[in-house]
Amino acid sequence: MIRFAGSGLNVPPPLSLYLHLPWCVKKCPYCDFNSHAAQGIPEAAYIDALLLDLERALPDIWGRRIHTVFLGGGTPSLFSPDGIDRILTGVRTLTQLLPGAEITLEANPGTVEAARFKGFREAGVTRVSLGIQSFNTRHLKALGRIHDDLEARRAAEFAATHFDTFNLDLMFALPGQTLAEALSDLSTALAFEPPHLSAYHLTLEPNTPFGHTAPPNLPDDDLAADMQLAIEVRLSEAGMRHYETSAYARPGHASRHNLNYWQFGDYLGIGAGAHSKLSFHDRIVRQMRTKHPQQYMDAVKQGAHIADTRTLTRDDLPFEFMMNALRLNEGVPAALFEARTGLPLIVCASALERARVRGLLETGTTRLKPTLQGQRFLNDLLELFLVG
Repeated sequence: MIRFAGSGLNVPPPLSLYLHLPWCVKKCPYCDFNSHAAQGIPEAAYIDALLLDLERALPDIWGRRIHTVFLGGGTPSLFSPDGIDRILTGVRTLTQLLPGAEITLEANPGTVEAARFKGFREAGVTRVSLGIQSFNTRHLKALGRIHDDLEARRAAEFAATHFDTFNLDLMFALPGQTLAEALSDLSTALAFEPPHLSAYHLTLEPNTPFGHTAPPNLPDDDLAADMQLAIEVRLSEAGMRHYETSAYARPGHASRHNLNYWQFGDYLGIGAGAHSKLSFHDRIVRQMRTKHPQQYMDAVKQGAHIADTRTLTRDDLPFEFMMNALRLNEGVPAALFEARTGLPLIVCASALERARVRGLLETGTTRLKPTLQGQRFLNDLLELFLVG
């Protein structure tokens, strides 16, 4: 248990709700998320489990208002609009969901049609995040995606038609990709005038086919860096602010749900394999639900679906906080550290000084903000806050 300095957390952080819908049409070879190829989705039974899980979790969030909701996966757009409506109706019934809360749903371009998008909007979804990855058919095939370039364009059109705020996810440094091809993807995406765009460097995760059994031939580090810089310049010219490592937004369209993560807010994770971070007066707890969907559904009925619970220690907190906050290019107010961890910032004094000396952190004392060098070498910056 953490022994907080002073009086602990008198004011809990903002609270978000994450709902995990773990099925996909096909598992992508680069993906290490808890997702499973669909062979018939037990939609009604899984929603039963989600809502029972949420009901059982209410004592942990009693009296707290939910600011944002995120339906992630997997591919949540495989669920019917009626199913999404049932989930969100349950959320409104069981919790104190704030009026005007941001409600995001992840969607795969190969699983959407106009009627479904209209139905998701009518169910209460306010924002969709489309996993485009590329508009180039050759690269989509290399990534194992189920959609082609025409489906990607059609899905982006649907999103622009039905939602005021939507996100297009792109990847760069793809197998065999040139700089010109990466910028072509970006130009195509910008033609749909997305309020938010994410641009991720493809990484090879160890427990995936790409990372273990069939690694592809990727652009070298210099070319990947050239792509990243060119993307940053092009999006800045298009009026989009680079506010987080991989995220760009027009004014007023940053992801409120993700900002809560990065500002070390709280989140309740419901569903197979979902993670939670919850703050109490004298401790901060991380939880993980049972991962396999069927095992999760069975365990929820028995009240045995929490697979792991860990209370963060005093030594954990500096790294945990900085790992999130320093992803933000503008950083966070220095006072947020004590507000969200219950610890005085002086516990980080040595690491902060080393980061400033190495030119990775701005020298001002009122804000924890990475320099441009710190943004480029974020892992080096974060390592300074590890204990032991």
